[in-house]
Amino acid sequence: MIADTGFRPPWWMRNPHVQSLLVSLPFRQRFVERRAAPLLSVSEEHLLDCGDGVRLQCFVSRPAKAGRAEVGKVAVLLHGWEGSSDALYILSPAQKLFEAGFDVVRLNLRDHGATHHLNRELFHSCLLPEVVGAVQRIQSMFPGKPLHLVGYSLGGNFMLRVAAQAESAQLNIAKVIAVSPVLDPDETLHAIESGLSPYHTYFIRKWARSLLKKQAAWPSVYDFAEMVRLASLRRMTAEMVKRFTQYPTLEDYLNGYSITGDRLAQLKVPATVITASDDPIIPVRGLERLARTPALDVTVTRHGGHCGFFDELAGPGWLERKIVADLSTSPT
Repeated sequence: MIADTGFRPPWWMRNPHVQSLLVSLPFRQRFVERRAAPLLSVSEEHLLDCGDGVRLQCFVSRPAKAGRAEVGKVAVLLHGWEGSSDALYILSPAQKLFEAGFDVVRLNLRDHGATHHLNRELFHSCLLPEVVGAVQRIQSMFPGKPLHLVGYSLGGNFMLRVAAQAESAQLNIAKVIAVSPVLDPDETLHAIESGLSPYHTYFIRKWARSLLKKQAAWPSVYDFAEMVRLASLRRMTAEMVKRFTQYPTLEDYLNGYSITGDRLAQLKVPATVITASDDPIIPVRGLERLARTPALDVTVTRHGGHCGFFDELAGPGWLERKIVADLSTSPT
């Protein structure tokens, strides 16, 4: 574990809640989307056959389509829970990697973005095989080019689990960067419940909105009216587990996508976890229970909140610069 002292935000940005809220505040949208215009101008939608009839959506931007030089590397970016491929925290690093010559793939999890109609079954966080399948399909689109996986929050959790299966799934992954990844889901759920109430309210509203979109796409299959009225992440999750998963209890489900304990023991792909000790969503103590493997590096900053790491308001910040630098120097 490395205590990183290179991230030094100005004093007024050091509060963890300021850092966390800046991730998705609307005022940043025009700055990020303006910078990402070159990436978006050549973005192409692909529906990936992930096996077992599952389809996931991704958007591919190739520098060659914009007359830019390429470096022969592919960056696959994955958002967090109830985020999307168009989230500001995805578009900003995606554009920086695009500028650096990477082919960039922005992947959507099931029922994220505008994809609720693609698959009948409901999303949950233990659906790892379909994300492995998506990465396999992406690899086939770029023969001979190593993959560089970048995930945020739940997306970081997924990318680390994918990388742990790289050998058995025959994936050519050069590097993984997981930003503020979910470590122990039960601890994360407790942190959201016991922390500042706006976080709990925010996630309930986002999830309820997503569930109603799923219901609208599959009206003969789903009715979430009672579930959304529960107004509690724990109770809603427990109801989802009981009705729509094979897990007998909420505890079994949460353990199903935890990456603590031995979950990453088979990790051989070079991987970096970047997290902040003041993260209000992901308790940093979970890092102590990660499997010790030579492939895994952990960088902990004093400040940064959840997926923040801002040292300026408008332009690409410390996190984007670090991701591009780390991936640009990774072996091909």
